[in-house]
Amino acid sequence: MTETNNDTGADIERMSARAREIYAAELAVLAGRTTASSALFERASRSMPMGVASSFQAADPYPIYLARGQGSRVWDVDGTEYFDYHNGFGSMAVGHAHPKVVEALGKAARTGTHFAVTTAAAVDLAEELCRRFRLDRVRFTNSGTESTMDAIRVARGATGRDVICKIEGSYHGHHDAVMFSVTPSLTLIEKLDSGHGEQFPASRGIPTGMAAWTLAVPYNDLAAVEQLFEARGSEIACFIIEPVMMNIGIVLPRPGYLEGLRDLCTRHGVVLIFDEVKCGATIAAGGAIERFGVQPDLACFAKSIAGGAPLGAFGGRADLMDEISKGIAQQGTFNGNPLAVAAGLAALTEVLTPDAYEHFKAIGSRLAEGCQAAVSAQGIPAHLIDLGCKGCVSYRAEPLVDYRSFLETNPDLFDASWAWLVNRGIFMTPGNEEQWTLSVQHDEGAIDRFVEVFSDFCLAVSS
Repeated sequence: MTETNNDTGADIERMSARAREIYAAELAVLAGRTTASSALFERASRSMPMGVASSFQAADPYPIYLARGQGSRVWDVDGTEYFDYHNGFGSMAVGHAHPKVVEALGKAARTGTHFAVTTAAAVDLAEELCRRFRLDRVRFTNSGTESTMDAIRVARGATGRDVICKIEGSYHGHHDAVMFSVTPSLTLIEKLDSGHGEQFPASRGIPTGMAAWTLAVPYNDLAAVEQLFEARGSEIACFIIEPVMMNIGIVLPRPGYLEGLRDLCTRHGVVLIFDEVKCGATIAAGGAIERFGVQPDLACFAKSIAGGAPLGAFGGRADLMDEISKGIAQQGTFNGNPLAVAAGLAALTEVLTPDAYEHFKAIGSRLAEGCQAAVSAQGIPAHLIDLGCKGCVSYRAEPLVDYRSFLETNPDLFDASWAWLVNRGIFMTPGNEEQWTLSVQHDEGAIDRFVEVFSDFCLAVSS
């Protein structure tokens, strides 16, 4: 172990410099062993912008293209095997090719892949979602973006108000209304705080004038919400929030924070929307609603509720959801598609059962504790979060409290750790804003391999 004083800038800069060296070396190794991915990238770039189906899939120098998955493992087009902790950006809590999901998909495919008509299975899944997440009514979508978009529209239609409020630095999909204050720089935050800044959309193609309809406040700051609601509460249709902020690693709500939001929204007639696209069915069977005991007015879901199929949903209070029958547009040809519904129903009723969450608790603790021991032993400025089948290493010594504290994390350490892990058979999400996702098919062997590889990284970066 190298003795360091992590309170000094010199020690951190030395470790950062070492991390940059490791990253450069590991990228060279990656390029040398992924020639098939490189070739596929060149081919894909001729038919798809950036060579990928979604911009989130892009990577430097090119993405690793996968060929197949089975259980807790995936194989890339070069034939390299990995333990998968990426798991489809958190969509695969069931693991790959789970027999129950495969069986359900096969049965559905044999009886018709699409009708654009509601089926009995869709009603079954709607009932399961209502039961699991304590909702009165639900509607289906095809993605998390659609779920948050539709929930916001329902909130606006029901309240007759136009302004929405979100959390500074949060991500709720890529529809126009929520593409403000997604990844603001510290400079922009300081300008906004001083009253001299202007919000800009996080994408070209969105009118800058839309910023007038979207407000943002820091996470974990009830006073900021109260001050905003006192000034403009009568204009605000909804407050949308990830109850656990998960686009910057994992940031937990302070005790009383969610309860306080619930009270403020009720008092001002603001619809409280939980974005549980990442939390739902992962941090507990009933997501954040179960784990923290706070009931929103509406909640949004996708990812792991569907067993790997492209399905989302949103729902909540009956009086709000029933506004859909009174002129609020919520529709989609593929909403409630029988293949997606079959996968979701199998995932929630046959795979993500109470035993699954006991399994997540056991292996999640084993992974986080093992990684924390490595971090502590080598004096790495980082902390670990373990939450159901989700978890992460954030390269800041103290836990994060909001987006501003995320700006203090060390990207050099993350980049080096990602490249080190992926070159040793641990497939992880790119970007220090992401998390690992465990599946029911991960076992202690997969966990111990991650800890072994990560421990070696900590030793290398601290030497």
